[in-house]
Amino acid sequence: MDERIQRTMAALQRNNMKPFFAENREQLYDIVRGLVKGNRLITAGGSVTLEESGVKTLLMNEFKGIYLDRSEGKTPDEVEDILHKAFVSDSFFASSNAVTEEGELYNVDGRGNRVSAMIYGPKQVILVVGVNKIVKDMDEAVKRVEQVAAPKNTQRLHSGTPCEKTGSCAHCRSEGRICCSYVRMGQQRVPDRIKVIIVNEPLGY
Repeated sequence: MDERIQRTMAALQRNNMKPFFAENREQLYDIVRGLVKGNRLITAGGSVTLEESGVKTLLMNEFKGIYLDRSEGKTPDEVEDILHKAFVSDSFFASSNAVTEEGELYNVDGRGNRVSAMIYGPKQVILVVGVNKIVKDMDEAVKRVEQVAAPKNTQRLHSGTPCEKTGSCAHCRSEGRICCSYVRMGQQRVPDRIKVIIVNEPLGY
C-alpha cells in the first residue's frame, strides 16, 4: 500500500467513513462477504466498477433473493420499485466518481438515485473504488468527472451529449445530460455507515 492510499484511508477515517484496502479480487470478495453477512436486503446503484470488479456477479450468485438488481425489473415501474427499495436496504453498493486524499467523496448523478441513497436511507453504504479514482483534492475531483467519468459514461450510454463526442465537459443543457446533481460528502454524522473499499487496481470510470 503506497503513501497516497494510506493518506486517503486515514482521511476517510477522520471523516467517520470506514476504509478498507483490498490488494486483489479475492480480498475484495472476502471483505464484501463479511460486510453483508446477515443482511436481508442488498441493493446497488449503477456502477461499471461493480461489474468490472466482479462484485455484482458475486452478489447475484451468492446472495440470490437478498440482492435486488435493477436488471431484474421487466418494466419501467418494476425498475423504479427496485430503485426505491434502496432506501430501506441493509446494504447499498455503489462506487464513487472520485475520492480525495482529504477523505471526501465527489459524485455527479443524472437521476439522483445513487447519490441520494449514499446520503441517507440504507443502513450501510459500501463503495468499491479503484485506485484510479483517488485524487489530490476537490479541484482534481471535479476535473476527473468532467474529463474522464462523465464523457466515458455518456459514450457507454449513448447519451447524445457534446462530451460523448469531444471527451470533455461542455456544461451543456442536452436532454441526455447525466450531470444533474453534484454531491460532495465530507465528515459524516453516523460513524462507519459509509464503507470505502479501495481496490489496488484501476476500475470503472
